[in-house]
Amino acid sequence: MALTVSQLDRSRGMFLGMAIGDALGAAVEFKRPGTFNLVTGYRDGGPHGLGAGEWTDDTSMALALADSIAESGWDLDDQASRYVAWWRTGKYSITGRCFDIGNTTRQALKRFEDTGDARNAAPADEFSSGNGSLMRLAPVPIAFLQFFHEDPGQFIKLAIESSLPTHGSEMCQSACAALALILAGLASGESREAVLSPDWSGWQKLAGQHQLHSLILQVAHGSYAQKKPPEIRGSGFVVESFEAAMWAFAQSDNFEEAVLKAVNLGRVDKI
Repeated sequence: MALTVSQLDRSRGMFLGMAIGDALGAAVEFKRPGTFNLVTGYRDGGPHGLGAGEWTDDTSMALALADSIAESGWDLDDQASRYVAWWRTGKYSITGRCFDIGNTTRQALKRFEDTGDARNAAPADEFSSGNGSLMRLAPVPIAFLQFFHEDPGQFIKLAIESSLPTHGSEMCQSACAALALILAGLASGESREAVLSPDWSGWQKLAGQHQLHSLILQVAHGSYAQKKPPEIRGSGFVVESFEAAMWAFAQSDNFEEAVLKAVNLGRVDKI
């Protein structure tokens, strides 16, 4: 099935929206809520001394993933090689150098360098459940939106596999599966109300394919709905990161409002 013009437009918006959110949050990364003036637009500074509108590691790794898919199809080793190029040489970085990398990602990429096996490079324990693979996910539902409709099993498999080069924990894999489904549903034209419903038909695509980790399932079923900050936290922990994104999306009427809600949660750690 060929994608419609509106599906292509939403897909482009998905990638740009990811980069915009990253750049908006760069100046307040690692700052606790209440310790900075509310973000209303791009600003310079922050822990990495970036200019206004410049992106961080999340967009750099998404660009590497997008390049890999476009040039090599689906190849986890190629994806990991491009992540290593970013880490070691600054490719895809806005500054030409890697200035921010999580401990889990660094550990996984070092192991990939030693073994050449991206599928088994990342630590799989629950204490290594950072949000890195979730933050770079957008190229996967964009590139494989057709599978969402025609081969859901393959779509879910690729979303899960995209986490493996750097984040092998069950929580990270489940978060990627859940968010990829939501993004694909939205790119296909489904409403916000539909994809936020625990009865959404998209969740049926998981049947027989993947059982979501219990903490990710709670978020997918709306655990954020009765919460507000500080219960909703900007965090490097993948479950809290997924919940914060869903909360901001559910509480907002447009992209600008949603992305600023997320950014102004601050960020309290790095995994």
